[in-house]
Amino acid sequence: MQISLSGRSAVITGGSKGLGLAMAERFAASGADVMLLARTRVTLEEARDQVLAKAAPGARVAVQDCDIATAAGVQTGFDAAMAAFGKLDIVINNAGISRAMPFGQISDAAWQEDLDLKLFAAIRLIRLAWPQMAERRWGRVINVLNIGAKAPRGNGAPTAVSRAAGMALMKVLANEGAAHNVLVNALLVGQIESDQWVRRHKAQAASGSNTSLEEFLAGMGSKIPMGRLGRAEEFAATACFLCSDLGGYITGAAINVDGGASPVV
Repeated sequence: MQISLSGRSAVITGGSKGLGLAMAERFAASGADVMLLARTRVTLEEARDQVLAKAAPGARVAVQDCDIATAAGVQTGFDAAMAAFGKLDIVINNAGISRAMPFGQISDAAWQEDLDLKLFAAIRLIRLAWPQMAERRWGRVINVLNIGAKAPRGNGAPTAVSRAAGMALMKVLANEGAAHNVLVNALLVGQIESDQWVRRHKAQAASGSNTSLEEFLAGMGSKIPMGRLGRAEEFAATACFLCSDLGGYITGAAINVDGGASPVV
């Protein structure tokens, strides 16, 4: 099935690595103009070159370094996207790290940092892009969350809490945007092959483990019903479908992309 995003423009937070980079590659390959937002300029420029190498003819790729955990950073990223493309059709709120610890160990500062990055950044970016989407009667928003948003575990805060709030935000906006053809969904990620697992393997190796990366990843995947970790490309394909006209009757959905790992549908 050929998915086209030709003529659409997208902004992706956390776009220089992992799922953000995979989505950028898939969107650009499908014809979209893509703005990547992240904090590190060098990494962004490397990502831009990688995305351009796979982009469809005519698709533009731009980058902006900014800290979207701040209101000023979100404004900088939005302004850069508008300067590059003149409009925004698609907003992908992907930035965030997994932070989980016992509740009693979470300081006020840690709570605030998590909410600023994972919730308020999404609120601010959507708020900036929303009016033009509603006016043109075409828009797509995806909040990238994790399966802990539906099925939080002990020692899962603050991430599970901020992600659950992101799911509630999605549902509120889906109800408000439907009449204007602004569709808002969430993708809940399980365990995907990514840099974080490579870093975790390196940390274990530094502690004396002689398990290879392949063995380590296979061990992680064995705990999932499908028997393997997911691939970033699979996640990106789901996002691309939702952001296309083919996904034009899906809104307000929180879709697990987790190989069956979540106990909650």
